[in-house]
Amino acid sequence: MNKAAIVTGAGQGIGLAICKLFAKNGIQVILNDIDVDLCKTAAGEVNALVPKSCIPVFGDCSMPEFNDFLVEKAIENFGQLDILVANAGITRFGEFLDFSVDDFENVINLNLKGSFFLTQTTAKRMIAQGNGGSILYMSSVVGVQAHKNLAAYAMTKAALNMLAKNLVVELAPHRITVNTVAPGATLTERTLSDPEYMKVWSEITPIGSPATVEDIAQAVYFLTSDTAKHITGQTLIVDGGWTSVSVQP
Repeated sequence: MNKAAIVTGAGQGIGLAICKLFAKNGIQVILNDIDVDLCKTAAGEVNALVPKSCIPVFGDCSMPEFNDFLVEKAIENFGQLDILVANAGITRFGEFLDFSVDDFENVINLNLKGSFFLTQTTAKRMIAQGNGGSILYMSSVVGVQAHKNLAAYAMTKAALNMLAKNLVVELAPHRITVNTVAPGATLTERTLSDPEYMKVWSEITPIGSPATVEDIAQAVYFLTSDTAKHITGQTLIVDGGWTSVSVQP
C-alpha cells in the first residue's frame, strides 16, 4: 500500500527535497507552503519526477483551522494519512535585550502553535485509521546548543524536541512514532544568499562542509520509514559534527 504524507513549508529548500525523496519512494505528498507561487512551482517539480504524486496546498500553518484543512485534503485526495513532516518554521535573529514582542509571537505561532495543533489533528486521524504512523518535527542544532542572537528561535526548537519525547507516552500505544531531525548548517536558497556562508561553515564544521538539503531529507525519510518503526521520541542531529565543537561563526 502506498503511503501518504503532509510536508509543510515545502516550497523550497529542505521541505522540497523531502517531498522529492518521498515521491521517488512511492509516497504521495500534500506539499504545503504559505507562498502560493512557490507552492505550485515546487509541486510541479515533484510531479515532473513522479507524475501525479504531489498536490500543492498553500496556506499558513500557524493557524489551527488551516491545519485541519490540510489533513482533510490528504484524506480527500489519498484516502489516508501516514506521515506528517512539520517542517514549516521561521527564524528571527536578534539580540535578546532588543527582541520585539511581534517577532517573538511570530516565531512561537508558527514554530510551536502550528506544529502542536497540526500534530493533534494528524494523530487523531492516524488513530482512527488504526495503522500507526510517523510524525516528524524539523528542529535545529540550536535546540541543543546555544547560538548567538537566536534565543527565541532556539527556544522553539528545544521545545519541539521535548514535544516529540513527551508525545511518546500518548501516541506510542497507537504505533505512532514522533521524532525530530535537527539540521546544522545547510545549503539552502536562504543560506546561499550569504556569499560567506559556504566558506565560514566549511571551516568550522568538522566534516568540512555544510549539509545539503538532500542530506537532511535522507534523515527524515529514514525516521519516517518502516525501517525506523521502533525509534520514537528521539532527536537526530545532522550537523557534520558541529555540536561536538560548537565554534561560533
